[in-house]
Amino acid sequence: MKRAGCLVAAILLVAGAIFASGLMGSATIEKETPFVIPSGSSLSTVAEKLEDEGLISSADGFLLRAKLLGGSKPIQAGEFLLKPDMGQGDILDAFQSGDVIRRFITIPEGMPSVMVYDKLMGEPLLSGEIDVPPEGSILPDTYDFERGESRKAVVERMQAAMDKYLAEAWAGRKPGIAVDTMRDALILASIVEKETGKAEERRMVAGLYSNRVKRGMLLQADPTIIYPITKGKPLGRRIRQSEIAAVNDYNTYTMVGLPKGPITNPGRESIAAVLDPAPTSALFMVADGTGGHKFSDTLEQHNANVAEWYRLRRSRGEIE
Repeated sequence: MKRAGCLVAAILLVAGAIFASGLMGSATIEKETPFVIPSGSSLSTVAEKLEDEGLISSADGFLLRAKLLGGSKPIQAGEFLLKPDMGQGDILDAFQSGDVIRRFITIPEGMPSVMVYDKLMGEPLLSGEIDVPPEGSILPDTYDFERGESRKAVVERMQAAMDKYLAEAWAGRKPGIAVDTMRDALILASIVEKETGKAEERRMVAGLYSNRVKRGMLLQADPTIIYPITKGKPLGRRIRQSEIAAVNDYNTYTMVGLPKGPITNPGRESIAAVLDPAPTSALFMVADGTGGHKFSDTLEQHNANVAEWYRLRRSRGEIE
């Protein structure tokens, strides 16, 4: 026991001498500095990188300190933010705890998949190639990522979030809704998402389109005309009569029922609106000039609302 005690004392004396003589070096961080540890890096490689970047005075000293006082936890890969008040022990603690910098990318409600693709491919801190995700497979939200993470991994997180939310929302759906499957709920929600920019209107718009689905009426949703032309990107002009008359798997002016697939990535609120639509007998709607709509139960009421909308547009000089 005495021999063991003497050994511990000797180690402490050696460590103390090393600290006193400055052989362990010191951190030399002058300002907040991102530092990247590539996957598979060894502690020796990281120590050399720290010294090469001028963040510590001695790689050998950092390694010696890590071996004596750093414990057995491995260092983690990722991007870390090193600060001027951090000593070598703080740096090692950050590397071992995986306290990486988290960066964020936001997918707004109603962003179509071609634009999700553009946004991900335009993020320089992500890596790798992806295909355009299937329409409706991405849940709009803000997602965090690490520098160098693959775009494929980020897309998979976005899709897993949609699968999870849709399943949970479907389980709580109201009885008697217009759709029989989660897929159809997603399709109808994508139409609701594109048809109104007002959150308070979503359930009403969902109620109107649910009524049309149940009656076997044409949905006549303008965004379904645009989708085959632009894949969801803005059209940038008014819809042409030839496009209204076009026959395809999306145009709800020339087909009864839902399009063959979603026309955008709907958010949580639009999905929830389809699964719990407003109780209404409305079958028609037209823009009211404020970003919202006027709803009506009969064609006669609707025609009057349309005439009022055209009067408003003429007063604004939008049409002759």
